[in-house]
Amino acid sequence: MATRGTKVERRSVNSNQDYEIEYEAQKLNTSPEKIREAKKATGSNQRKDIEKAARHKH
Repeated sequence: MATRGTKVERRSVNSNQDYEIEYEAQKLNTSPEKIREAKKATGSNQRKDIEKAARHKH
């Protein structure tokens, strides 16, 4: 049962954790601010949605 929470956690980006924003920014070769903008624009915490929006803005 404990692994389910871990898997769910990996699919989302927590804005309160700077290292998660930094990781996504480095992964997509963009700025942390662009990741925050993409997260806000999508209204989602899902990593796949944020990455898709950030790529289109890039």
